[in-house]
Amino acid sequence: MMALAFPNPGEDQPDDRVIAAVSGLEPYIEEIRQKTGVPGLAITIVHKDEVVFLKGFGVRELGKPDAIDPDTVFQLASVSKPLTSSVIAAVVGEGIVSWDSKVSDLDPSFRLYDDFVSGEVTLRDLLCHRTGLPEHAGDLLEDLGYSRFDVLHRIRFQKPAGLFRASYAYTNFAFTQAGVATSKAVDTTWEDLATDRLFKPLGMERTSYRHADYAAASNRAKLHARVDGQWVAKYDRQPDAQAPAGGASSTARDLSRWMRLLIAEGIVDGKLLIARDQLEETFKPQVISTPAAHSADRTGFYGLGWNVGQDPNGRLTLSHSGAFDFGAATCVFLLPAENLGIVVLTNGAPIGVPEAVALSFFDLFDDGKLERDWFMTMTPVFEKLSTPNYGLRVDYQEEVVDRSPPLPTVSYLGRYSNEFVGDAVVAEEDNVLMLKLGPGLKAFPLTHFDRDTFSYQPEGEMASGLSGVTFRIGPDRLADELTIENLNVHGSGTLKRVPPGKK
Repeated sequence: MMALAFPNPGEDQPDDRVIAAVSGLEPYIEEIRQKTGVPGLAITIVHKDEVVFLKGFGVRELGKPDAIDPDTVFQLASVSKPLTSSVIAAVVGEGIVSWDSKVSDLDPSFRLYDDFVSGEVTLRDLLCHRTGLPEHAGDLLEDLGYSRFDVLHRIRFQKPAGLFRASYAYTNFAFTQAGVATSKAVDTTWEDLATDRLFKPLGMERTSYRHADYAAASNRAKLHARVDGQWVAKYDRQPDAQAPAGGASSTARDLSRWMRLLIAEGIVDGKLLIARDQLEETFKPQVISTPAAHSADRTGFYGLGWNVGQDPNGRLTLSHSGAFDFGAATCVFLLPAENLGIVVLTNGAPIGVPEAVALSFFDLFDDGKLERDWFMTMTPVFEKLSTPNYGLRVDYQEEVVDRSPPLPTVSYLGRYSNEFVGDAVVAEEDNVLMLKLGPGLKAFPLTHFDRDTFSYQPEGEMASGLSGVTFRIGPDRLADELTIENLNVHGSGTLKRVPPGKK
């Protein structure tokens, strides 16, 4: 059975295996930098109560000389989640909330599609992704420009895709609601709660859940996406809407302080900051996240903001990765039995570099050598994750035989709406048909494909290639509804025409 607590770290110095693994890691880091061209990395390794490695590699922005160092601020993406669970563990330890507090008691404004689930869903359910919501529910609304408040309100119109407490689907905004509900119980904001309960007591001076703090940092790593095989610093990712799930920014030095807290079971500098039993609760498996495909495979679990598993030696592993396609990839790995942890931060889009570095370190620790190419192992994983979940029904750039012309433009013009997406306006501007979406009605040009199907290019973190826009034509030769393919992955992208004059 997996041990759930860290052994007593004591005051011992790092053992020889740790020292040897650290010395062997630097050549591997340089090798993977050369292989991938990833612009920069910052890495920290903690053993027992000591930071045994803390270093930056590469540059903050390609083409500029500023080097990455231990105090360079990176966007963490979903490594924000285990940070969040530590913050909430502190509040649970104070007795203000419990893991099984009903969200309807903490924040009555939050609802899900099913009335029963709305009344029963707990902080625990939200933090381990077992609400029944479809994967990434709400992320597309964030891409459209909706605020945190708007996304969390509209989640109630998203039909479930799985069974409550009997299925797992990774959902940023359900996780975010756990932070929101907890902060409401303390009568503060999430951002201030995290600072007061975790960042300030640990001296994590460069860590924040506010994008403005990251943007204002003079020593920050710019995001780098891959465009036509080249790293390019061209995007900004503003994740405040889902801050508890993906909006934190931090440094390798700050995160070493957090890892020391975890390894010391809630104690920092001799003072108890988080109750041991509540911190330990975040490490316990709550739901199966990755069923074993074969009898020889290991089942993957999700705890409260942590991936929970076992390594080949049967030891408990705690981990989480973070990824922005706009240009950030991060990870944290902990091996509690050895009081050992590593954080790897990069300013390049996710291709498996942080995970390869961390897993290679543990190979060096266990075996004294590298016997597996972890980067090659991770490559297909990230290629699969980057495969779009829309646009596969038809290639909008292919040549279509016997292509049918569209109806007159007036057939498509008008306002369409549903409760989840909100309004979509189809208008003609300078003889171009435009689709306008989101609270600001951002305009996207429509390109005709065939008869009543058009395409447009979505924008945002969840966007990939072209998406279809299909109109359903009524007997009066006017469209009475439209379906936007990328917004309809979970059945929420069909909008009905709103009669003129109706609000």
